[in-house]
Amino acid sequence: MFAVRAIAAGVRIIEYSGEQITHAEGERRYPTQADGDEEAEHTYLLQLDDDRVIDANVGGNDARFINHSCAPNCEPMPALDRMWIVSVRRIQPGEELGYDYAIELDEPHTNARKRRFPCRCGARGCRGTLLKPKHAPHHPLVRAARRRWSLS
Repeated sequence: MFAVRAIAAGVRIIEYSGEQITHAEGERRYPTQADGDEEAEHTYLLQLDDDRVIDANVGGNDARFINHSCAPNCEPMPALDRMWIVSVRRIQPGEELGYDYAIELDEPHTNARKRRFPCRCGARGCRGTLLKPKHAPHHPLVRAARRRWSLS
C-alpha cells in the first residue's frame, strides 16, 4: 500500500479489520510449521491484546496488505476492540506504508525459524527476518508513537 497524499505523524490511516479470535483458534487455523520446513509462513493475523488476534482472512480489509518494514513509518495501535494503523512519522505521497511485524516466538529464534520469516524490505539496517530479536526494544519511532498513543 502506498500513500496517495502526505500523512502527518500520529494519524489513524486505516483500521485493521477482520474476525476477532483467540490465540488458540489462530494456532488451530494456521498451525506453526515444524522445524526443517523452510517454506515461509504467511497469515493475516494481528495481535489485538493478550487474549485475541484479528484474522484478516475473514472479513479483513486492505490494511492486511501493508508490508513489513525494518524502518517503519506506521504502527498498529489498539483502541478498545479495534486496531488502527497509525503513522509514526510524516509520510510522503507515493511512499510505501510499512510497519515492523516484530514477530517474537516463544521458542528460540534459530536460523531455520528466521528463514521461515524472511524480510526483503530493503531498508538500511534490514535484519533479514520478520522476527524481532528477543528482548530488543522496538524501533525508536514506534516507541515514541506508542507513548503518544497511550496519552491520547
